[in-house]
Amino acid sequence: MRIKTLAAVVLWLSASGALCQSWTIGNDQIERSITFDSSSGLVTQRLIDLTTHTEFISSDKLARKPALEFSFLCNGETLTGASFQLVKAEQSTLPDGKSLIIHLRSKTLPLEVSVVYRVYDGHPAIRKWLLLRNTGTAALHLSHMNIESVAPSVGPSNETILNAQYGASPRETFYTGRSEDAGLFVANARTGDGFAILSEVPGYMKRTEINAWYTPGHVDVGVLYDTDLMPFERSLAPGTEFKTAAVSLLTFRNGDGLSDPHWVLPSYTAAVLQRKVVSRGTPWIYNTWEPFQRRINRETTMQLIDVAGTMGMDIFTIDDGWQLDYGENTVDPTAFPGGLDPIREAVEAKGMRLGLWIPLAAIGLKTADYEHHPDWAALDQSGKPKFTSTAAGAKVVMCLASPFADSAADRVNDAIERFHLAYVKLDLTTIFNAYGEAPGCWANGHYHGNWAESLNMIYEGISHVTSKVYEKHPDVLLDLTFELWGQKHVIDAGLLAAGDLDWMSNVNDFQPDSAGTIQARTLLYERAPSMPVESMLIGNLHADIPNAQETFATAIGSAPLLLGDLRKLSPADQQWYRDHIRWFKQLRQRAQINQSFFPLGNWRQPSAATWDGFARLSHSGDGVIAVFRNQSNAAEANIQLPLMPAGKVRVHSVVSNKDLGLFTKEDWIRGIPVRFTGPQSVEILEVSSAQ
Repeated sequence: MRIKTLAAVVLWLSASGALCQSWTIGNDQIERSITFDSSSGLVTQRLIDLTTHTEFISSDKLARKPALEFSFLCNGETLTGASFQLVKAEQSTLPDGKSLIIHLRSKTLPLEVSVVYRVYDGHPAIRKWLLLRNTGTAALHLSHMNIESVAPSVGPSNETILNAQYGASPRETFYTGRSEDAGLFVANARTGDGFAILSEVPGYMKRTEINAWYTPGHVDVGVLYDTDLMPFERSLAPGTEFKTAAVSLLTFRNGDGLSDPHWVLPSYTAAVLQRKVVSRGTPWIYNTWEPFQRRINRETTMQLIDVAGTMGMDIFTIDDGWQLDYGENTVDPTAFPGGLDPIREAVEAKGMRLGLWIPLAAIGLKTADYEHHPDWAALDQSGKPKFTSTAAGAKVVMCLASPFADSAADRVNDAIERFHLAYVKLDLTTIFNAYGEAPGCWANGHYHGNWAESLNMIYEGISHVTSKVYEKHPDVLLDLTFELWGQKHVIDAGLLAAGDLDWMSNVNDFQPDSAGTIQARTLLYERAPSMPVESMLIGNLHADIPNAQETFATAIGSAPLLLGDLRKLSPADQQWYRDHIRWFKQLRQRAQINQSFFPLGNWRQPSAATWDGFARLSHSGDGVIAVFRNQSNAAEANIQLPLMPAGKVRVHSVVSNKDLGLFTKEDWIRGIPVRFTGPQSVEILEVSSAQ
């Protein structure tokens, strides 16, 4: 790992006579050189992948006007890297990489900007964010925030391709990415050289501009907060700071060993963007929501605890229905006479930990927070308190850009301490109801100056709550559901910056012919290219809906989550789950399977008519392959994994408990036939390095 400081010791004059200074930040896989010129400002002068020896930006490719590095409006004035004077640059070595911070001062406004660049050991990635400080005596107004403005080259425009929507969907190369575009992959279709952009701007605030049409040989990239549909605005009071979300730029080469994005992105997102990577993997979570919903009670819970413990679950979660009212931690005495202490004791006696569902901002009208502080409620455009529809009826939505955020954090901390929680599922409406209610807060007197300012500040309020929880309880797992983040099936790096897990969807799985596992895998395959799969909780797969093999095999593709009436499982089914959950935990502990994700078969559109599957492998080749026959009547599936590491691996069928043989990289390039026997619908393969 290295960081070079060129201009820290060398100064020179440009052709125009301007004083120049340059720095290079990088490791053994990637380098980025940034130059400050007193006339043209801050510019990325060079970007190179040192593994593939691909130069994405170089001096000869900067013949045209270079990108602006960053830009935004302040008090209506457009500011770019050229609008500032250089103050100083700082570089440091960190435990996991290197940091470069370039401090700038505006030429015209009382504003300082620090541009922060980070690299991480073992990853071809540059992560960047801005820190803005108001050094004056009057408020500054910010908008049109562009965090990353670069123009890499991947070759001729007619060879350039774009995959958007988490990096899985081919799109035109003149493109605006919004909330679903958490990962965008730009590459040369012929050479495979490319780069990925991962934005940590949260939810609906995201906007990414890709233009590979009008700049031949270059791809203009802008990673921004939105300016129109969900506009970003911010008042920066004197002496205060605003830290933008971060942006990661990763380089790769399709089909080139460990430089392929199926290796590069999962390794980086799991190691850097996911808050806590547990060496043994994400715990197995059981949740009571379906089929019990708000009817859950003490008797049923005790019966479920017994079965969940037998199965080998790690966390037993009581969903909605345990509390007397949304927004308070008082236990419903009718549903749970004696409170939750007997429940917790029973859970822990079975070797599990307790988890609870807690609504964050949708609360009851009779709660202390609303009765004492109705002024904390979010208001609609007519000035009336906002209400949202819930399973318990209409609830008022509190504004997380108000002091309510501190009270909400205190309530979550109280629940963790009172009930000894290992996991909290934070849910329901905050900025935007996922089912169609208007976003934001129109109230005056909250911390936001107007409706537009409230949008991003409510997302920041979520992060404020989780930060206060982590400060007191660093080991608790916080799940930020798609309903809390405000959009169906959403996950992004902004959510992962605030929490550990994302209850990403509620797939219908009540009947054998429900959408079930096929749709769960559709969600998984579309998001896995750019998001860490072990942060995805995909509800609502029922453990008691046939068949157990298909449910289990789907669950091990992401963060394992099971629902359903466990009391319906036969002793044999319970034992089957126990044996296979134990097997997977042992596999996950010995193999870093979060280092890759390979979708297989008809993964772009899983269906009953074709087979699909996935492989999760470590750099050594150890891992798991799951194959789903569905209703295709296929006699076999031909598994091709051309990016399997070199050397021999042993393949064992977990379903039949039989060894299938030793295979080389060449075998995987040609394809390994996996046969289905009789009515068998699923095959689960354990892959072990034979070296």
